[in-house]
Amino acid sequence: MRSVAASFERDGGVGVVVIDHGELNLFDEQMGRELPAAIEEAAASDIRALVIRAEGGVFTGGVDVHGFEGLSQSEGAELFDHLVRLVHMLEDMELPVIASVHGLCLTWGLELSLGADMIWAAEGAQFGLVERVVGLTPGAGGTQRMAERAGPARAREFVMTGGLYPAEMLERWNVINRVLPAGELQAKTMKFAHQLADGPTVAHAATKKIVRAQVEEGTRGADARIGEYAAALFETEDLQNAVKSFLKDGLGKASFEGR
Repeated sequence: MRSVAASFERDGGVGVVVIDHGELNLFDEQMGRELPAAIEEAAASDIRALVIRAEGGVFTGGVDVHGFEGLSQSEGAELFDHLVRLVHMLEDMELPVIASVHGLCLTWGLELSLGADMIWAAEGAQFGLVERVVGLTPGAGGTQRMAERAGPARAREFVMTGGLYPAEMLERWNVINRVLPAGELQAKTMKFAHQLADGPTVAHAATKKIVRAQVEEGTRGADARIGEYAAALFETEDLQNAVKSFLKDGLGKASFEGR
């Protein structure tokens, strides 16, 4: 019986997409079918935060390069379009998404993680966009998202060298949000995800949109979106109830339902 490469599970208001595909969690045809299905299941659910994590000793060793043999340009473009859509699915979710990464995280796994709102990593984890070893440049948006987080010069270095970079260095580069002891990573990531899920998740979705507007349109472009994204929150149940709670009971007593 063939095992499942990627699946969706939930812990209350937090969903988890779990990658579990052999020793190296390589991306292949099976992963290409099951990972988007798991993400779609998460998106269609009523969760209020999502964690992406992997089983085994590594997050992923990359792509099964057997699939690259004999690929034409059009076939390669189709593969890359498929991978980029996975990243977009995470970016477009109207809830917080956290990638929880341990061990080794190469190529598509790092690119997928860069589509998350935050990356939490285990001490000693190593990251790389190593496509240069087979004469490629990253095709799932990793280069541009490294440039977005770390700056263009860092992105060029990271991709052109094809080296392995420790989590601690990428934290200094602003690519990774937090580095934690490996034994604590999963529990602390889930605790943080639950804190986000229990919060004003409609407001979190607006925050994601404003940050994206800043990246794509600059500060003034994001300013122009405030009336659309932030001001709309005045009509949400969460804001109206939280204001009443604040006026009656003081700071930090409100509860949120994501409406």
